[in-house]
Amino acid sequence: MKLLRKALILSHRYLGIALGLLIIVWFASGIVMMYAGGMPTVTPQARLDRLPELDLSRIGLAPGDAVERVRETRGGRGGRGGGNAQLLTVMERPAYRVGGTTVFADTGELMGEVTLDEARLIAARFAGVAEDRVHHARTLTRVDQWTLQVRPLPIEKFHVEDGLGTEIYVQPQNGEVAMMTTRKSRMLAWAGTIPHWLYFTALRANQPLWYRIVVWTSAAATVLAAMGLLLAVTQFRRTRPLRLAAAIPYTGWMRWHYITGAVFGVFTLTWAFSGLLSMEPFAWTNAQGLNVRGNAFTGGQTDLSAFPAMDPAEWNRVLGERTIRQIDFTRIQDQHYYVVRMEPEPTGEVKRERLHQPYYITGRTDPDRLLVAADTLEVRGEPFSKDSLMTRLEAAVPDDVHVLESGLLAEYDSYYYSRGGQLPLPVLRVKFDDPAETWVYIDPEMSEVMGALPKLARLERWLYNGLHSLDFKFWYNSVAWDVGMIVLLLGGLATTSLGLLMGLKRMKRGAARAFGG
Repeated sequence: MKLLRKALILSHRYLGIALGLLIIVWFASGIVMMYAGGMPTVTPQARLDRLPELDLSRIGLAPGDAVERVRETRGGRGGRGGGNAQLLTVMERPAYRVGGTTVFADTGELMGEVTLDEARLIAARFAGVAEDRVHHARTLTRVDQWTLQVRPLPIEKFHVEDGLGTEIYVQPQNGEVAMMTTRKSRMLAWAGTIPHWLYFTALRANQPLWYRIVVWTSAAATVLAAMGLLLAVTQFRRTRPLRLAAAIPYTGWMRWHYITGAVFGVFTLTWAFSGLLSMEPFAWTNAQGLNVRGNAFTGGQTDLSAFPAMDPAEWNRVLGERTIRQIDFTRIQDQHYYVVRMEPEPTGEVKRERLHQPYYITGRTDPDRLLVAADTLEVRGEPFSKDSLMTRLEAAVPDDVHVLESGLLAEYDSYYYSRGGQLPLPVLRVKFDDPAETWVYIDPEMSEVMGALPKLARLERWLYNGLHSLDFKFWYNSVAWDVGMIVLLLGGLATTSLGLLMGLKRMKRGAARAFGG
């Protein structure tokens, strides 16, 4: 027994020395990530906020004609269906974007690859500065730290003289701003996400190697924390009567390492284990649930020929003084609609999502959006009915699958939720009796599936988000969560730092004895 205990102590000590610095970085960067979020990115909302006003009076091309122009470039392929299509302002001109191709709506001209000067103009407009304050840095043919997920390459990088250290990346293939960073966002990423997830360019570019390193270090940290908790039990001296001062067999810094480890070690264990689960190393974490047919709530592909030519006078009647930023063309329940995204009205600061957004739910923040019928230009002022949603959903699943329960939720539940209230409510939740016991969430306003969670995904929600973010309903949307998380992270940081410091001192003494120092 003594030999086994000694082996456990030595294993915990030297594994702690090997992993201590990394775990310290995980705790410290976790605090930063609570408020800084993840890597810099251009979110759909940020992109929309920077779009200029869409001038409908300059549009001379009907949506269906734009599809024909795209079809001609593809040798007649593609029919008149448009799929995903938008109308927005590109390079100061109204333009349709259809299936990745941009067609200028004033002349019908297809946009080719933008020149360097045009890319500079796009960057300047996006940053809201004069063109002479935007300077070309270089042409990237390989990804850098901020474009790890950006494709295709090459991409043009620009520096902006705005006092914020802004850098903008423009894709010449389509004229899109693929990435924008500032000095602050880069600094926060280096203090938070990059060290936390080991998002270093050379490592992250080698996906298999990065994956193995994160999985194995997380697994080793889980073992380290488990050994520490086991030692907290086995080293505890039971006295009669119980006296805590005498029950802890250590003095000095080691005593504090024991105490903090016993208190905060459980959270260190759960954080390491849930971090491991975030990499989905086990087959069950990829379990599939009920497959809802993709066109269940649309009725088919969007047909841009169903949308008439833009009439500015009629649109002024619909919108009044509101400014249009972008129009999406879509099909919902067999009817075609414009999804009109307008300039936000000044209604106060919108709360920002923090830390871990549930990865299996697609959320959005769209307070300034209208759904307008394509045939009548009437604004849809109410959500789609529960009966219509249920009819389409039941028709989209196998005949042997039945509904166990359905209902509209006016508040978030434990699986459909958002810190700051950014996911739409009410939401229709439907539970099925399929083998995976799938729950489906549907947004009645847009008649679209927000998420489908089988039983194992709901279990993973607790093992990952629950253990890693502690995002339990009773405190997640209050300041108590912030205080609690910071206290726990600082506690884990303290016990790991003490253990690493003492371990290094022991190694130094051992080396001195070995070499006669």
